[in-house]
Amino acid sequence: MISRPFVLSTALALGCAATLVVPAASQSYPARPITLVVPATPGGSNDSIARIVAERMAMTLGQPIIIENVPGAGGTTAGRRVAQAAADGYTIMLGNMGTHGAAPAQYPDLRYDPVKDFTPIGRMAGAPAVIVTRKDFPANTLAEFMAYVKNNQDKVNEAHAGVGSQMHAFCTLLHSLMGTKTARIAYRGGAPAVTDLMTGQADFSCISLNSVVSQIQSGTIKAIAVASPQRPDVIKDVPTAKEGGLAEFQVSSWNAIFAPRGLSEDIVAKLNGALVVALDDRDTRRRLLDIGTEIPASADRAPQALQRLVESEVARWSSVLKGAEITAR
Repeated sequence: MISRPFVLSTALALGCAATLVVPAASQSYPARPITLVVPATPGGSNDSIARIVAERMAMTLGQPIIIENVPGAGGTTAGRRVAQAAADGYTIMLGNMGTHGAAPAQYPDLRYDPVKDFTPIGRMAGAPAVIVTRKDFPANTLAEFMAYVKNNQDKVNEAHAGVGSQMHAFCTLLHSLMGTKTARIAYRGGAPAVTDLMTGQADFSCISLNSVVSQIQSGTIKAIAVASPQRPDVIKDVPTAKEGGLAEFQVSSWNAIFAPRGLSEDIVAKLNGALVVALDDRDTRRRLLDIGTEIPASADRAPQALQRLVESEVARWSSVLKGAEITAR
């Protein structure tokens, strides 16, 4: 017969041991490779940013970060996948203005809430939007572009990366400001959309600058205007939308890391710390800046700052997009 004092002492010991398990597990994180889900096809700007930053983060964390490309539905397929994953730090996501800002206004059956269903880790990068066209498009200035599109709405088409994507949101805002309605062609990512612009199969698009810097510089596509307060250094000869007469077209993309809801604070701190080290690394910064990416200030990299950004972006794009008619094919 087991004595009562022995039972109580054994139970107490087991209880104490159990309380030590969680901190020990957190302290050993990461003990295996981490999967970073990227809501885009390989080769696009989101994919490039993810690989550049993940490479340096992995050095800090001591484990590989494996990129898993999950395109489709403007990036929301990836959002659903990560929202439903285990909150253990081994599945994280490269979210953006489309997946965590514009998507709720475009997808009534989204099946995730950008504000409530994720743990924010930190903001990674950003870039202003730029209006681009095929190289032989019959307009060279923003005034000429607006006039041509208005007079040929039934003939021109716009390429984007899917309803709810950053590209789709940018051009929805542009259409609302110009009072235009054209055919809107959805692709499975920004890279194939840009390819069709280069080959002349698509007429124009609104896309983050870091997606098309090399194409603009080489002249394979034409940049009409950039939606930033000042001209970026990498395309100094491209006027701003304000200079072109459309001051209201001020919009930028952003990328950030999210984990499923409920991730422990110590793992959040480790992931955010690795992100901060990466963004402060000289080589990583150079590689990001070379592709037209803006690096967020230190205060903007904190999880709390990212949460505030998501809340403000959902509210902003809800007002812009909910009243817009969507014509995607």
